[in-house]
Amino acid sequence: MSNYDPNYAAAQRGVSTDRVGAEVDQGLRSHMLKVYNYMALGVAGTALVTLFLMNNPALLRTLVGGPMIWVWFIAILGLGFLAPRLIFSRSTFLAHLAFWAYAALWGVIIAPMVFRFFAINAGDLVFRAFAITALTFGATSLYGYVTKRDLTGFSSFFVMGSIGLLIAIVVNALFFKSTMMSFVTSSLVVLLFAGVTAWETQQIKEMYYENDGTATLKSKAIMGAFMLYGSFVTLFVHILNLLGIMRGND
Repeated sequence: MSNYDPNYAAAQRGVSTDRVGAEVDQGLRSHMLKVYNYMALGVAGTALVTLFLMNNPALLRTLVGGPMIWVWFIAILGLGFLAPRLIFSRSTFLAHLAFWAYAALWGVIIAPMVFRFFAINAGDLVFRAFAITALTFGATSLYGYVTKRDLTGFSSFFVMGSIGLLIAIVVNALFFKSTMMSFVTSSLVVLLFAGVTAWETQQIKEMYYENDGTATLKSKAIMGAFMLYGSFVTLFVHILNLLGIMRGND
């Protein structure tokens, strides 16, 4: 948690704490709006990449056919690790490059899954999954924004849970190929990332409150969007997988 107290800083300058509180609150709302706007644009960018590949089946097969899907999977994990450093490099170009490259990579990863649903006349599940994801994300992010409870203590659990589920998903995809295991892991991922979304939203607020000047606010907005975007798209993928299994399109 941040040690910066805007009210204390205002008192030192002889400024009304009511005034500074209103300014901070308005500033935070503006900052969060930027975060959500960036995130929404990232989701839209992913959808465009996915739509483009779906309309070019030959290119889709070339890019993600066979073992190539694992190349993209490793690339997205690597960029997920590297992106925060690029975003906070104080280069706006690198920050945007990291974010949009991440969104584009997810578009490539998602395209085969979405294409398969439309190919078997189950495209309605894609739209249903998106709607459920939006509602789940909105509710949990709102909770993270308004709650007074400190969610920092859950961070280690979220990290370990994510690693454990990632390993289980990869093992199942490579060896067991079990529909039941896929259903269980996707259910756990949805529950876990609902919590992650709330925690990330609270962390974005804390990043805003940190007294490190306005020069990094744009980087903070992009980083916040990067965090929430990753949770949104992860929720979408696994909710869609659950809907497909329940309909029998596994």
